This record gives sequence, structure tokens and C-alpha cells, in this order.
Amino acid sequence: MPYFDAASSVPLHPVARQALQASLDEGWADPARLHREGRRARLLLDAAREAAAEAVGCRPDELVFTPSGTHALHAGISGALAGRRRVGRHLVVSAVEHSAVLHHAASLRAGGGTVTEVGVGRDGAVGAEAFAAALREDTALACLQSANHEVGTLQPVAGAVAACREAGVPLLVDAAQSLAWAAVPDGWSLLTASAHKWGGPPGVGLLAVRKGVRFAPQGPAGERESGRSPGFENIPAVVAAAASLRAVRAEAAAEDARLRELVDRIRARVPELVPDVEVVGDPVRRLPHLVTFSCLYADGETLLHELDREGFSVSSGSSCTSSTLTPSHVLRAMGVLSEGNVRVSLPAGTRAADVERFLEVLPGAVARVRERLGAPVREAEDRAAGAGAGSSLTVDAVGRLCPVPVIELAKVIGDVPVGGTVTVLADDEAARLDIPAWCAMRGQEYVGEPEPGTYVVRRLV
Repeated sequence: MPYFDAASSVPLHPVARQALQASLDEGWADPARLHREGRRARLLLDAAREAAAEAVGCRPDELVFTPSGTHALHAGISGALAGRRRVGRHLVVSAVEHSAVLHHAASLRAGGGTVTEVGVGRDGAVGAEAFAAALREDTALACLQSANHEVGTLQPVAGAVAACREAGVPLLVDAAQSLAWAAVPDGWSLLTASAHKWGGPPGVGLLAVRKGVRFAPQGPAGERESGRSPGFENIPAVVAAAASLRAVRAEAAAEDARLRELVDRIRARVPELVPDVEVVGDPVRRLPHLVTFSCLYADGETLLHELDREGFSVSSGSSCTSSTLTPSHVLRAMGVLSEGNVRVSLPAGTRAADVERFLEVLPGAVARVRERLGAPVREAEDRAAGAGAGSSLTVDAVGRLCPVPVIELAKVIGDVPVGGTVTVLADDEAARLDIPAWCAMRGQEYVGEPEPGTYVVRRLV
């Protein structure tokens, strides 16, 4: 069964498996002890730290291991903010950061701090100039991911580094998605990553803090990991994480070229095979293994189940797959279609035959979902104007979830003459994103939202 959700987590790399099994026998003792077993464990821990630091591009004494990438993010942000509290309590983040960063930002705001979210374009990238403009005299920290986890777009880290250096602001880079492929451009102040993203075991994160960065670890002080991550180190997992990081980086160049060609194939052929699809994310400045597209008139959760039945494990940023029933904050910030969203992220070793099979089954899966939801056929939307209910119509989709409001809009747009309007009443949060996206895809005019939950569309074609 092809697994196409590498952006979430990847299977244990063979090198990680070997290192884990070996270190279970050698690395079980307390590395803080002076006896033989403790010294052996300390040697394993130190060697793992050196290997990880080499891959990250920092000194070994600047890097600590944490229980997860999320823990590393929270520890890094809180420590940097506390270390620079005399400067101010202003935090700069991009609107598409990992949810852990945005949750921390919300907590800071609730506690009296201030946060500036830098927006992104439809390609998912922040503008380097906009990021620089967000920095202030009271900015304690800026955060920018190296690559987006949902659409694969690479962020302008080098530009952010230059802006932060000029402003005297430390930059934290979340490198969870990109570290397996290459080192982050130099000049960052703090960096985080997560081992399960590159084939290491779950439960291991990295936090690197450059020497000279004002940093005050929060919470009860600990004696281990420079006081930045308390608790007994999971040495076997740490050793496996460092060994697999070194291994995947050695394989990265060859896999980059091979997976990039497969992703280019998906990006080109999906719009040809499936009508009414929007492929999102930067087509060039992107991770080599990840592609995201959204399908009009499709329920994301149902589409994922259809693909799972066909033997493909993929992911989604659709609100239809979320317990919160709100669109992905990444897709929302980009202003792109969220309904029927599919994220395909290929692990190392993916076969071209599996990608071809995916392209074979995708059109049928989408068609079945659309039929089940009663989606309109294109011809019905394009019928001549004039026979309908006059120059304006109202569609009541209150209480109905995506993609139903857009489906109902598409069913009646042909019933108003060119220049006429359709007003959609919807309380589903996704409608605010998907109705304008539908208009852009269909060549219609999105007039606006005159009041919350009321969306007006003018027929142009």
C-alpha cells in the first residue's frame, strides 16, 4: 500500500533501525554517571550530538535533544522571549507557521505581549521586505519556517536572516520539513527540527541555540541538556535519530532529483485528469517531494477515505477533515481553495509505478465523491441565461458544511442572467475562502461579504 504522507511522518530508516537496536544494548545507562556503563552511554550521546550538529550546521554544545519538535519550538520561543524580555514582548511570525508556533503566539498575546503575523502570497511564501518591515525596536524574536509543511513552499530564510541581523533580532527557524534535504542557510539564531520527519524514531526533537543569543530556559531548572530540556535522555532514540539524519542527507541529492520529477508529473497531470482542480504552492521554490491540490465540489475527508480504499495514504488541509471544521490556516492565509484538499508527500524510494497508479485512480475517486454530494456538471453551470428566477437569487446553505455551499452556488449561477447576482447564506467558515476561490476558477465576480455569513457573487460569463 503506497504511503504518500511523508510530510507527517516517515517509516523508520534502515540505518535508524540498526542504530536503535545496537544502542538499546549499549546506551541504557545514565550518561551523567562516572562508571563504565555511564561513560559508554555518554560516548553514544556525545557522538549523536556531534553528528546532528554537523547536519544542522552548528557547534555540538549549541544543540540539545528534546522529546519532540513541538517541544523544541515551545522551548526555543519561550527561552528566547524570556532572554530578551528587557527589549520587549513583540513576536514576529509568518501566517503559515506550524500550529505550535501560532499557539505560542496566541498565548503571548493573551499574556499582554504583541504579535505581528506576516501574510503570504497565493504561493505560500512571505515577502522578505514584508518580513523585514514587521521587525520593531521592541521585537524580541522572529520565527520563520524553512519550508511549509502543507504546500511545500520554501520560505526566504536568507532574506529573513539579513533583515533580522540588521535589526538585531534573533531568528528562530523551524526546519522540520527541510532538514532532511539540506542545511538551512546560515545566520539563524535558533533552529528546531523533528526526527520522525526524516526517518528517525518519534519522540526526538532538536533545538539549537547559537552562542551569544540571550536565552533563559523556562520552567523548573534541570541538569541535563544544558538545562534546556529536562529529563533523562532517550539515548537509543537519539542515536537512531542522528544516524538516520546523516544517512538521509547523504542520499538527499539523488532522491531530490528523482522525487522532484515525480512531483512535477503529478502537478502537471492532475489538472488534466480531474476537472476543477487548483494545484497550490510555489511550483519551483518548493520541497522536492510534496504537492498539494484542491478539488471543487469534493469533501476532503470522503476523498481521503476513497483514496485509502484504493490503497493510497495521503493527507489533507481541508476543514472537512478537521475536528475544528475550520479551513487549514495555511490555505486560508494563501487565499486558495480549501475544499477537497489533498496533500501528497512522497517518501524516499517511492516508485514511479505507484505514482502512475495514483494518477489512474484519482479521477474516479474524485468523481465518486462529487456524485455522492450531488455536485453539478459543468454543462449545467454554463447554460444560457434568462430562463431562471430573475436578476438575483438567494441560496440558503446555513447549517451545511463544505463543499455544499459552493455546490449550491454552482447549481443556480446559470439561473441568473449575466450581470445578475447570487447571494449565498452560509455559516461554514470554509465558505469565506472557497466562494471567492470558486469565482476565480469560474471567471465570476466575487462581490464580497456585506455582512457575516452572506456572500454575493455576480455572474460574468
